[in-house]
Amino acid sequence: MQIPLIRLQCGVNSYDWGKLGKESAAAKFASATPSESFSILEEKPYAELWMGTHPSLPSKDLETQRTLLDLVQDNQALLSQDISRRYGGKLPFLFKVLSIRKALSIQAHPNKKLAEKLHARDSKNYPDDNHKPEMTIAVTPFDGLCGFRPLAEISHFLSTIPSLRTLVGESKTTQFQSSIQGRETAESKEDLESNKKALQSAFSALMENDKAAIASAAQDLVSSAKTEGDHFAGGGGPSNGGQELADLIVRLNGQFEGDVGLFVLFFLNYVKLEVGEAMFLKADDIHAYLSGDIIECMASSDNVVRAGFTPKYQDIPTLTSMLTYSYAPISEQKMQPVDYPYVTLNATAYSSASSSTLYDPPIEEFSVVRTELKRSGAKATFEPIDGPSIFICTSGQGRISVGPKVEQVKQGYVFFVGATAEAVLESDGDDFTTFKAFCELRGKEGANGVR
Repeated sequence: MQIPLIRLQCGVNSYDWGKLGKESAAAKFASATPSESFSILEEKPYAELWMGTHPSLPSKDLETQRTLLDLVQDNQALLSQDISRRYGGKLPFLFKVLSIRKALSIQAHPNKKLAEKLHARDSKNYPDDNHKPEMTIAVTPFDGLCGFRPLAEISHFLSTIPSLRTLVGESKTTQFQSSIQGRETAESKEDLESNKKALQSAFSALMENDKAAIASAAQDLVSSAKTEGDHFAGGGGPSNGGQELADLIVRLNGQFEGDVGLFVLFFLNYVKLEVGEAMFLKADDIHAYLSGDIIECMASSDNVVRAGFTPKYQDIPTLTSMLTYSYAPISEQKMQPVDYPYVTLNATAYSSASSSTLYDPPIEEFSVVRTELKRSGAKATFEPIDGPSIFICTSGQGRISVGPKVEQVKQGYVFFVGATAEAVLESDGDDFTTFKAFCELRGKEGANGVR
């Protein structure tokens, strides 16, 4: 019987927003595994390394060149019988490395019900019938837009940025501000629903402007950003200072001149993540990544509803109607990782402050563990789980073993580990960092409403 430790060859996508050449972690990691069809071109953007069974860019067994999808469908035990049944013989998650040079589109991913409807209506632009909740973990410093700001901040910007108020319209602005006044942080169901409706009305009014109106307003906005400094946007809000927002406007206008996204950012949280920090985005949550290298894990889908910062197909009516319009401060967007309980560190690992950290979103398709082994000989032994795992090394080198099979691991190497297999990582230096994406239904019975 084959030992369930498989080194993978993974593909990388070239999108315009990706980092160039060897500056891209996605490209560097892809090039670590030999491939006749891939070599890094210095002026080419490399955006995403994909690890999984998604048909758009399936991973392959490096040795046999069979796709991982073929392997797990031939041998359901690699996923576990339960997971194979529930997810149609496919890996439930798609694991990625993103290298972001400039803004991705302002976007959201549809929930399961909407995904099925969009796929049936327009399979070209919505290639999957699955939802796509996703989690982002920073590998380098990262910034992005994530979820709607607290309502008081949005109201402040509508009062202090004339060009934004012009696009939303005087009537809609006044209606929004009077509707939320005095109950910006109210928690009753009635108040929450009222606030969300007011937010949807104001945001939709912004998004429904024609390109000429947006371009004209953007000229005024950028001029203010360049001249007002700390005083821009009324000095900013509690989350971001005036100069920080002014710099952001100038930077993003250099990438997408006159785009509606320049105004959307005053509705959304501007989030910065340091290395190891993470955020989780539910289906129907609005976001836009702006820069940095990240590990991303999501339900296995490639559906995106876009509405700004992109030359691609934009579907503004779908976006404005699908969003949850939940609003919260930045602190609530970030995840709180914990120690991973199902790993044993040896004495060398403990004495060098090595660690295994769990990022566990409230869904059943995936979780991620970041393991840092900080001394040669440090070892982490992962208990068997009833589900599949994919490991990627982001720095350093060492070894991974399952039973008697031992494989060398270097930066960019990717491995699949089958269900019920004990996996052991051992470091050959002082900085051996891996990320493990996995699915195990145990303990996730309440996720997604499934019991």
